[in-house]
Amino acid sequence: MVKVTPNPPKAENLSAYTTLDTKKLREAADRALSVHLSPSTPSKPDTQDGQVFSVVPGIDTESVLTTLSETLASANAMVSDLAFELEGSRRHVALGIQQLVELGSLLANRALEDMEPQEAAP
Repeated sequence: MVKVTPNPPKAENLSAYTTLDTKKLREAADRALSVHLSPSTPSKPDTQDGQVFSVVPGIDTESVLTTLSETLASANAMVSDLAFELEGSRRHVALGIQQLVELGSLLANRALEDMEPQEAAP
């Protein structure tokens, strides 16, 4: 039988890689810890007031109203789907919630329409 592949080359002496150098291991561990535990990393935002979500400071009113309108449209769709799966008084409650969401959406859209369009920065 003929061998298709040639014999593998002789392996180099790997004894240099099998001995543990504690000094190098310690340096590597210190580097890894400094990356993950470094005090120079940005601190977590102050959440003393218990606030989980926030709006980006300095965002323009048009962006806020647009996002509000899209959020209310999503809520409207979810409540509508839920209302048609319910019966009786629970359905009436869901439809009441849907009407309140729709009212909020109408108000947000009206505020957007009343705003003067902002010109894009060059």
